[in-house]
Amino acid sequence: MKNLTRLVCMTGLLLAATHAFAADPAANVKCEMKFSMKGWSAIYKRASGTGTVTCSNGQTANVKLEARGGGLTAGKSSIENGHGDFSKVKDIEEIFGAYADAEAHAGAVKSSGARAMTKGEVSLGLSGTGRGWDLGIAFGKFRITRQ
Repeated sequence: MKNLTRLVCMTGLLLAATHAFAADPAANVKCEMKFSMKGWSAIYKRASGTGTVTCSNGQTANVKLEARGGGLTAGKSSIENGHGDFSKVKDIEEIFGAYADAEAHAGAVKSSGARAMTKGEVSLGLSGTGRGWDLGIAFGKFRITRQ
């Protein structure tokens, strides 16, 4: 489990490092997200949840989260007290839309994890603790919309 979490974290760091060189110099707003999600997987993966995004320029938004994808995966889980960090943006509107998502996961009863995803120039790193059980590798989309 620790090795899997490290692998996902390293992927996120590499993604963030490559993004840092291509970042728009006008993007100086830092946004964070607090969220919770529940989902299941049996080859097809589906999860949904809600959250709140808060930005350094005072903008906030209640958001709806959806993760859809497939792969070699099975399980049922929930994430409570999730935290997301976005790369710097010009405006909160840039965080909405579909992010490319790749994930390796494993957990039983209580677990923690991290994942990284990107949408054009905007990157998002997620972390959190949860309950349930899951095992597998999945690819898909992670979508953020206004609630």
